[in-house]
Amino acid sequence: MKSFLTVGVLGMAMLTIAGIDAAHAMSCQLITATHSARSWAMAAQTSQALAMQTARNLQRARGWSTLTLSAYTVAGDPFWKAVRPRGVPAKAKLSPDIVTPQFYTTCFTGVVVPFVCTTGSSACGQ
Repeated sequence: MKSFLTVGVLGMAMLTIAGIDAAHAMSCQLITATHSARSWAMAAQTSQALAMQTARNLQRARGWSTLTLSAYTVAGDPFWKAVRPRGVPAKAKLSPDIVTPQFYTTCFTGVVVPFVCTTGSSACGQ
C-alpha cells in the first residue's frame, strides 16, 4: 500500500511538471510573404520586411513575450495564379536564393511587374 501511494504521488508530481512545461512550450507557425518591385533587391527587401511585420503581428496576437525567426524554404508564390496555375516556371526563377538565419527568399520575374520575391520563415514564440 505504501509503495502504491508513493507511485501515485510521484505520478501526480510528474503530470504537474509536464503540465507546467506544456504551458510554457514554444509554438511555431510558418510565415510567408510575397512582394514585387522594379528591382530584384527591393522586391527581396520588401518581402522580408513584410514577413517581419507579419511575425510581429503574430507575436502580438498570440501574446508571445519572445519571438524567434528561422529561415524556412518556400516556393515562389506568383500573384497571377490564372497565368501561372502551376507556380513559378523554371525559366522565371532567379538565382541564387537569398538565405539568412531569419529568412529564405526566392525571387522570380513577374508577369506584370519586373521582380517578385517570396520569403519564408518559421516564427516561434512563447
